[in-house]
Amino acid sequence: MIFTWNNPASAPGFSGEEPCVGFDRGRAARVLVLPAWFDEANKLRRFTLEVMRRLDVAGIDSLLPDLPGCNESLVPLADQTLDSWRVAAAAAAEALGATHVLAIRAGALVAPQGLPGWHYAAQSGPKLLRAMIRARTIAAREAGKFETYEGLVALGRAEGLTLSGWHLGAAIVGALEAAEPALGPAQSDIPQTALGGPGLWLRAEPDDDAGQADRLAAVIAQNLAESVR
Repeated sequence: MIFTWNNPASAPGFSGEEPCVGFDRGRAARVLVLPAWFDEANKLRRFTLEVMRRLDVAGIDSLLPDLPGCNESLVPLADQTLDSWRVAAAAAAEALGATHVLAIRAGALVAPQGLPGWHYAAQSGPKLLRAMIRARTIAAREAGKFETYEGLVALGRAEGLTLSGWHLGAAIVGALEAAEPALGPAQSDIPQTALGGPGLWLRAEPDDDAGQADRLAAVIAQNLAESVR
């Protein structure tokens, strides 16, 4: 199901409506899904939806909203900050009536602290930034150009930076240098080792793994069942 949610904190000049993909049957358990970012989002897109399908079969609603500047959002990505995404994630949770949150990889950096839920293979800002800059420096080298991590970070802090096709503003580049995921009081970590095999973000192309999707959905469903006993 594709619909929209209203973001009251949207940038001036925009309606505040953002797209959302969800399995919404009005059930008691409603999981806000905050996906991986940038290139990892592409590699984990099908996996994320497969987890949501399995939650639907288990009787759990799941809701995957676009945050401002992401996917089909009309708000410029370059204007976003980690704080703006945190505010938007909290607004999405309220607007969609979420009872829990599943944050995947860097999505954990903006997960609402007040919601119970899970961080799956949470990724820090420095690791995300380093991986994206490394990809840019490799591409530059292949094109006969020389760029360094330090030089690109300095440029990003001052002017913003285009990495893997995404133009990030200076504020978000600076914030990513120090951003670390933090579990909320009722949130738990699900490491990749709990799913078996390497993470799909390590593969060269977008892919899926039915076994890993089964196991992640099963962990969530079991946790929810135990919480209502």
